Amino acid sequence: MKNKILTTAILATIAGAAHAQSSVTLYGVIDAGVSYISNTKNATGGSSHQFSYGDGVAQGSRWGLRGSEDLGGGLKAIFVLENGFNSGNGTAGQGSAMFGRQAYVGLTKDGMGSLTLGRQYAFTTDILGSLYSTGGNTVSGNWAYHVNDVDQLTSSRINNAIKFQSANLSGFTFGGMYGFSNTTSFAGAPSTSTTSSSRAYSFGANYAYGPFSLGAAYTDITYPASASPTTFSTALANIDTKGTSTIRDLRSFGIGGRYIYGPATAWLLWTNTRFEPITGSSTLYNAYEAGVKYAFTPAITGGLGYTYSRASGLFAAHWNQVNASADYALSKRTDVYGLVSYEDASGSVGTTKVQAQIGDSASGIFNTSGTGSQTQVAVRVGIRHKF
Repeated sequence: MKNKILTTAILATIAGAAHAQSSVTLYGVIDAGVSYISNTKNATGGSSHQFSYGDGVAQGSRWGLRGSEDLGGGLKAIFVLENGFNSGNGTAGQGSAMFGRQAYVGLTKDGMGSLTLGRQYAFTTDILGSLYSTGGNTVSGNWAYHVNDVDQLTSSRINNAIKFQSANLSGFTFGGMYGFSNTTSFAGAPSTSTTSSSRAYSFGANYAYGPFSLGAAYTDITYPASASPTTFSTALANIDTKGTSTIRDLRSFGIGGRYIYGPATAWLLWTNTRFEPITGSSTLYNAYEAGVKYAFTPAITGGLGYTYSRASGLFAAHWNQVNASADYALSKRTDVYGLVSYEDASGSVGTTKVQAQIGDSASGIFNTSGTGSQTQVAVRVGIRHKF
C-alpha cells in the first residue's frame, strides 16, 4: 500500500514538473475608433470627405497563441500563431488567412538565439519599423508609416521562411532569414517573364547601449507581386508601376537611431528602396524621418513625427507628412488616444498628378485623395485594449 502511494506521488510530481515546463499564452489587441479623412475619392472619381469607423490604426487588431516548452539545458521549443481581424465586421485580415500575421515554430537556446520556420517578419519590420519609426513609437501607428509601406516597415511578412535571430550579446543582436519560393521555376527566369517565382531574404542588426540604440536592416524580394513569399501586390501596383508592369525586384535598406532621455524619446530614420520593373526604368524611394515622444505623466504621452519621401526614376514625386498624437492610459491594458495626420504631395506621372495618401495601404485604411487634390488631413479618436 505504501509503495502504491509512493509511486502515485512520484508520478504526480513528474507530471506536474512536465506541465510546468510547457506554457501557452493567449494574447491580443483590439483597436477601434472613428476617423475623418479629407479629399477621398468618391464613387464617381471626384473629391469628397469621409467619416468612418476605423479599425487597427494605432495597432492592427489581432489575437494569437504563443507557447514554449523547456527541453532542458537552456533549449526551448517555441511557436507563435497570430490572426489579424477587423473589429468592425469580424472578418479576418491578411487576405482572410487564418494566421495571416504570423505562424512559425522553432527552437531557442540561451546565449545563442533562435531558429524558426514559417510566416515571419522581415528585419526591416522587426528593427526599423518597430524601433525607429513614428509608427512604431507612437499611437499614430499605421497612418505614420510611409506611403504604401514601400520600405517594408510594417507589412513585410515573408512566407515559407527560415529565420535566425541571435541572443543579446552585450547589447548587440543580429539575424538573417530566407523565404523559399516553393515553385519549380526560379527567379532567374527570362527578364520578360511575369510569372517567375519569388524568393526573399533579409538581414538586420541592432545595438543598444544605455539610452542609445542604432539599427540597420536590408530586405530583398524577387517578384513581390506573386503569391509567395509576400502578399502586398495591391499596394505596390497602386504607386510603383501604375498598373503598367510587374516588379521584378524590391530592395529596401534603412538605418535608424534612437535616444531616450528621461521621459523623452527621439529617433531618426532613413530608408532607401529600389523597385526594378520587368521593363522600363526603375523607381527609387528615399524616406527621411524624425520624431519625438514625451511622457508628461505616467498616463499621458504625446508624440510628433515628420517624414519627407522622394521618388525618382520612373516618375518624380515628393511627399511631406506630419503626424501628431496624444495617448491617455486608463490602465496598463487600455488606453484612449487622438491623432492628426497631414500630407502634401507634389509631382506627376506624365500628365497625372501624384496623389496624397496617408497610411501604409490605401486599400486598408481609406482611398487616395480625389482627382486634382494633392493634400489630405486625417483625424482619429480611438480606444485600444491589450490582453
